[in-house]
Amino acid sequence: MADLAILAEGLTKRFGDFTAVEDVSFEVRAGEVVGCLGPNGSGKTTTIRMLLGLLRPTAGRAEVLGLDVERQTELIRPLVGYMSQKFALYDELTMVENLAFYAGIYGLSNAEQRQRQQEVLEMVGLRGRESERAGQVSGGWRQRLALAIALVHRPRLLFLDEPTSGVDPVARRAFWDTIDVLAHDGATVFVSTHFMDEAEYCGRLGIMSGGHLLAMDTPDSLKRNSLPGPAWDVVVGGAGQTAPLIPALEAIERMEGVFQVGLRGDHLHAITLSGQHTAGSLQSALVGIGFDALVEPADPTLEDVFIALAGRKT
Repeated sequence: MADLAILAEGLTKRFGDFTAVEDVSFEVRAGEVVGCLGPNGSGKTTTIRMLLGLLRPTAGRAEVLGLDVERQTELIRPLVGYMSQKFALYDELTMVENLAFYAGIYGLSNAEQRQRQQEVLEMVGLRGRESERAGQVSGGWRQRLALAIALVHRPRLLFLDEPTSGVDPVARRAFWDTIDVLAHDGATVFVSTHFMDEAEYCGRLGIMSGGHLLAMDTPDSLKRNSLPGPAWDVVVGGAGQTAPLIPALEAIERMEGVFQVGLRGDHLHAITLSGQHTAGSLQSALVGIGFDALVEPADPTLEDVFIALAGRKT
C-alpha cells in the first residue's frame, strides 16, 4: 500500500435525489499518469473534489498519499497540487506576482520562492512573460500560469481537472509535453479530460459516464479488450447516389452481427461482433444492395471504446 498515491473504494456522492458519482473504486500507483475520460457531467470533477477533501463522500472512502481524505484533509493539501477548471487568478497582478502570492500561501520562504518561481516559469514556458498581467493574456497563457501555481510547492501528487479545456491545439500539446516532463521526474498525475486524443497520452485511463467508472486500463488494453469484435473502415460510393454515406450507414446498421457504425469524415467506421464478418463479407453485402464499397480492417479507437462501454451501461 505504500506505493499507492490514490486509493478509492466505493466513492459515492449524492446531491439530494441526484447521484453524481456512484460506487467508484480504483487505485493510482506512485509515479503514474492516470487519466479520467468522460463528457461534462460524467462525475470527473466531483470525484477529484472528493479525493481532495473538498466534498464529503456520501458513501465509500478514499486515501491520498496514505492519508484519509475525510479525517486528514489538512495534511493532504500541502502535499498535492490542484488545477481546477476555473482556477482563480488575479487579473491585475502580473504572472510572477500571481505565482509569488500562491507560493506564500503554500508557506515557501522568500529564498525558496525566488528559486522555485524561475524553475516553474521555465517548465511551463512562461519565461519572458513574467511581467505581463494575467488579465491581459490569452486563455492558453493563463492555463500555463495556473499549472505553474499548482507546481510551485513541489507537490507529490498533481490533480489536473480538464487543464486544456478552451485552449488551442498548440497550447494543449505544450501542456502534455510538460506533463511528460513531470512524469519523467517521478511525479504522480491524475488528469481529467473529455478529449479523446489527450486520453491516449495517459499511462492508464478510466472511462466515466453517468457517474460510473466503466473501466480503467491502459489505452491499448481498453481498445483490445472492451470491444466485442473487430473494427472496419468502409469507403462508399454508388452510381446515381449523391450522398451514399447515410444510406450505407443505415444499411450496415440493419445487418446481422454489426455492433455499431458511425460516420468518420468521408467514410464509415464499423464494429462487428467477433466471428460474424470479414472485410469481404461486409463488402459483398454492400455491393449486393447497390453500393460501390471498399472495406478494410481498422484500428479501434478510444471513441469506439467509450461508445461501447457507455452503451452497455445504459
